[in-house]
Amino acid sequence: QLQLVESGGGLVQPGGSLRLSCAASGFTLDKYTIAWFRQAPGKEREGVSCIKSTDGSRYYADSVKGRFTISRDNAKNTVYLQMNSLKPEDTAVYYCATDLLFRLCVFTNGGYEYNYWGQGTQVTVSS
Repeated sequence: QLQLVESGGGLVQPGGSLRLSCAASGFTLDKYTIAWFRQAPGKEREGVSCIKSTDGSRYYADSVKGRFTISRDNAKNTVYLQMNSLKPEDTAVYYCATDLLFRLCVFTNGGYEYNYWGQGTQVTVSS
């Protein structure tokens, strides 16, 4: 059974850092594109970052460029999202997602292209 499990969220002060993990089971993660999305209360889900399976290309939303870094540890079957210089507007539930067929990184449609999602992890940036 294909499963994604996020972890690493928490409460952090502005300017702080967190590293989110997306652990996969039931499939080999490096063969699939993995995307991170987030959803804040009252807002639509938005794409944050993505790493493609085909060539390892990495993509970031403009709002997080230069602050967030996506990486993949094939030995641990896990994708990470390192988040630095966190801002209050980064507060949201963060989800990782993938799909068995869709290999592109697309942020514009709220992630409807991805059919497998984790349960999410809460990130709160507040002083």
